[in-house]
Amino acid sequence: MLSQSFQYRPNATVPELIADLEQFGAQNDTFNGASLMPLTFYPNEAVRVQAVKTLGKLKSLEYLDTFIRIAEQDNSTMVKREAISSIGRMRKPETIGKLIEMLKQNDPKVICQAIRGLLVFKGDEQVDNALKALVNHPNEMINYIIKKEYFAAPKKKTSIPHTYVYPFLKNVVVNADVLDVLKILPEESLHLTFTSPPYYNARDYSIYPSYEAYLCFLKEVFEQVHRVTKEGRFLIVNTSPVIVPRISRNHQSIRYPIPFDLHAILVKIGWDFIDDIIWLKPEYSVKNRVGGFEQHRKPLAYKPNAVTEYLMVYRKHTDKLLDWNMHQYDWDTVKESKVEGKFETNNVWAINPKSDKVHSAVFPEELCKRVVEYYSYKGDLVFDPFGGSGTLGRTARALDRYAFLTEKEPTYFEYMKSFEINGSAFGSGSAKFLNLEQFTNILQHEEK
Repeated sequence: MLSQSFQYRPNATVPELIADLEQFGAQNDTFNGASLMPLTFYPNEAVRVQAVKTLGKLKSLEYLDTFIRIAEQDNSTMVKREAISSIGRMRKPETIGKLIEMLKQNDPKVICQAIRGLLVFKGDEQVDNALKALVNHPNEMINYIIKKEYFAAPKKKTSIPHTYVYPFLKNVVVNADVLDVLKILPEESLHLTFTSPPYYNARDYSIYPSYEAYLCFLKEVFEQVHRVTKEGRFLIVNTSPVIVPRISRNHQSIRYPIPFDLHAILVKIGWDFIDDIIWLKPEYSVKNRVGGFEQHRKPLAYKPNAVTEYLMVYRKHTDKLLDWNMHQYDWDTVKESKVEGKFETNNVWAINPKSDKVHSAVFPEELCKRVVEYYSYKGDLVFDPFGGSGTLGRTARALDRYAFLTEKEPTYFEYMKSFEINGSAFGSGSAKFLNLEQFTNILQHEEK
């Protein structure tokens, strides 16, 4: 087949030119790369990217110096990355030295692209030495890649299948301090945790000596949750800033940014941040903070009504991709767990709050339903360390998951129990309601 030259239409618009390049590269097994060279200098970034990409399809060392020139001189990160990608696509030993030189670039995205090209030759002493030298690189993505490829600690092998649920945790509610329970649980017991921690000194059941003490308590809880969560599985925490009222008109109230302070703690523990979901509530359901401003309209005094809470989504750190987690399930489970019908497409969930005569901050069932369906499979174990009225447990069971809850307050524990007595908790007669001593005895018996 004869080489064909790219036919450049001088009057073509940028979209037309890009379309021509895409069609030319797709329809020709061989083409004259020289005809594309002028477009690597084209003023429009998108055109340069497509020209380099098309040229890279030749996988020819003939254009190696061209790609190096582009990577060193072009002012666009996208174009530089495409040039390095084209070098890596050659998969030829002659490119190793050039790719190693690219590791000296300032742009982390360009360096990552060079690393990707070099990893094809992993095991080559020159390549390994060059990449290992980046282990303390200040950029977090580069640092992560090198540690994963060369310095990852060996994982402890477990004989427990990823899908396995310990029988003594299936549909159990324990009336005890959550830390006392978590500390005796086996590692990698849980598939999903969804919870709303007690608000700092906002309720009678959540009094702490200081905000620092409150955060330290949550740190301990989520450290233990991390330990007992299966590899690569999810934690979703529902929080919002909270206001501690002023003691008099001569003093200020204090607004504590719980979600933001907690985030830094969770990341240090080993939870990878995945998403922030906004729970949007109707304005009539929240305390009116804007009333004074509405009357006098004086600048500086504006305080909007807080109609949102956060669902912060985290995944237990792992080098494995989500596909690995999914592949642990048999096809029937995967098929049966698929989310049917309409689902929420964005990260703002408009759901009405709920309360009752016993608990003033009840999880809405719809909120629990979405979290359980989106972040677990049928047969998984779903955990709430602050069980409250037990909505998560009841929802999990309705969706064919197992539930495990802890709740310190006897009032709420008995309230959950009343649902069981009425036949509406965790399925008909399937839940166990235990104190710490009873739960510990069962655990010890199972371990024997």
